[in-house]
Amino acid sequence: MKKTAIITGADGGMGTEITRAVAMAGYHVIMLCYTAFRGEERRSQLILDTKNEDIEVMQVDLSSMDNIVEVAQRISAKETSVDLLMNNAGTMRTHFSQTEDGFEYTVAVNYLAPFLLTHRLLPLMHAGTRIVNMVSCTYAIGKIGPHFFTHGKEGSFWRIPIYSNTKLALWLFTCRLARKLKDKGITVNAADPGIVSTNIISMDMWFDPLTDILFRPFIRTPRQGADTAIRLLLAPELEGVTGQMFASGKPRKLKEKYLNHPQEESLWADTEKLLHNYLSTTEKEPGRNE
Repeated sequence: MKKTAIITGADGGMGTEITRAVAMAGYHVIMLCYTAFRGEERRSQLILDTKNEDIEVMQVDLSSMDNIVEVAQRISAKETSVDLLMNNAGTMRTHFSQTEDGFEYTVAVNYLAPFLLTHRLLPLMHAGTRIVNMVSCTYAIGKIGPHFFTHGKEGSFWRIPIYSNTKLALWLFTCRLARKLKDKGITVNAADPGIVSTNIISMDMWFDPLTDILFRPFIRTPRQGADTAIRLLLAPELEGVTGQMFASGKPRKLKEKYLNHPQEESLWADTEKLLHNYLSTTEKEPGRNE
């Protein structure tokens, strides 16, 4: 049977490039897209480019935990296995906004969505399945504070610190999940794409046009940014590699505090508690024999 790959944010710049590479490798690809129309446009072009017609689009709002569960159920009802899961989607909110579940929007999309989607799809995974999470070099300035999930309405909203916090959280999720799933033969790694010219870079300030003119020519294209994630998903030599962060196609040497972070366990427990209504009992503790 043809193997199945699931890619979030598949209609974005890097998401399209990752989808292209996976489709060319012969996978049945499910593109999880925020906008179905845009996803279908990308799908049509990718079919022409790759000659792989086994690509489909599913619309999902990753800020909605209910919607994530619904999509995961749809996938589980029609697929027998998941061989690749690419948690690629990300956002950098320019102002404070709260989701229907009461979470800060950036945190919901960048961290809670990968946590929940991955857990809901775990029953379809098996030895050899690869999970890749898209992080960022900004993880190094991230912090997991007492108001991480909600931000709170008091005080100013600074997008870059909040974005950085979510990328640190996603890395800690990667580390812990890798340990939990190691005995099952499921690998979990993180890809740092570098600074990429995508729509996420938008300052919405008076100097934004000047920033584009001076800054964008020197940063990576979506294809260049996607290369590391593609390698983690498809490279035969990386089979069995787990719990690592890759950048520029190579393992990144991390400081000890990021390999054994003091908040890794508590963040997992807090997240699980917040999402308990969306996680079944069997999915809460993957790899119980850890």
